Amino acid sequence: MSAQISYGQFLDDFRNTIVSAKARLRDVPEEQSRHKGSADGWSPIEVMGHLIDSAANNHQRFVRAQAVPELRLAGYAQDHWVASQRYADRRWSDLIEFWSAYNHHLAHVIAGIPESLRETPCEIGDGPVVTLAYIALDYVGHIQYHLNQIFDHS
Repeated sequence: MSAQISYGQFLDDFRNTIVSAKARLRDVPEEQSRHKGSADGWSPIEVMGHLIDSAANNHQRFVRAQAVPELRLAGYAQDHWVASQRYADRRWSDLIEFWSAYNHHLAHVIAGIPESLRETPCEIGDGPVVTLAYIALDYVGHIQYHLNQIFDHS
């Protein structure tokens, strides 16, 4: 955890991000959620699907890293996950609700990580070894990055 922000403040910011983003996401029209900015890019609904996939993968990391002295997991093929789950065939409002509920649960999970386990070394895919606390911080930064993509697209 950085010296600039406490774990409690990080969790408060995470929860606030979920609540404020959910309100803004509801303002994105269904039709606009399906519009791709480029032929090879994701539409907002696919970005939302990617955020759900990221939640699922990070959920595993948050839980598994608490049970072992060092976590090593494969990364995941993001494009395959998005394509195989056909997010564009879902209702935008359903994905917003699912994403919001899942992330409130992850905030609960992250809040329960004992301080003694936040420094558990984690290696994901070919990436560097980082701590469990770093993964949590990075996860929320990743959410914010992709939410900005959706909001900038709208």
